[in-house]
Amino acid sequence: MRAEPGGPASRGRGVVPGVVPGVALGLVVVLLVAGCSAFKGTAPEPTPQDFGGIAGDIALEGITVGRPVSGDAGCTDPSLIPTAIGFDVSGLGVPSPIRARVYIFSNHAAYERRRPDVDTCVGAWATDPPNVEFIDVSPYVLVVQGPVPDAFKTALTRGLTAAAGNGD
Repeated sequence: MRAEPGGPASRGRGVVPGVVPGVALGLVVVLLVAGCSAFKGTAPEPTPQDFGGIAGDIALEGITVGRPVSGDAGCTDPSLIPTAIGFDVSGLGVPSPIRARVYIFSNHAAYERRRPDVDTCVGAWATDPPNVEFIDVSPYVLVVQGPVPDAFKTALTRGLTAAAGNGD
């Protein structure tokens, strides 16, 4: 018996039409999924956010944030002024806005090096030094004239911690 052109015998000796392309497609899908799973693993640690991120994370904790002013260090230290942002905060037992300042350093090493300068600066603007609240979460120092309710300070701390990411 002779095979006719285009008949079953001329199609690759018993290979069913469409199987080779189907196997190839299946192999491509397997390789694609395997390649994607190579990216699965530990997600990169979040890095510290800018003031917009800080304000957003504090607001998520129930604190109202307003009137941000870049360079509002509260003192005249020319090297600390660029790191500072003053802003109003209220909520969670603080009915009227009070002024807070956050000193934002580039990384943990800068935070460690400049932290004593923040204390000196705060001494220049604090109206009731024994009741000043410091919240240290590298690379930030957030300062507010207290006393403030515990829930308020806790919310500020949680928001600042979220914004700090890996602290460096």
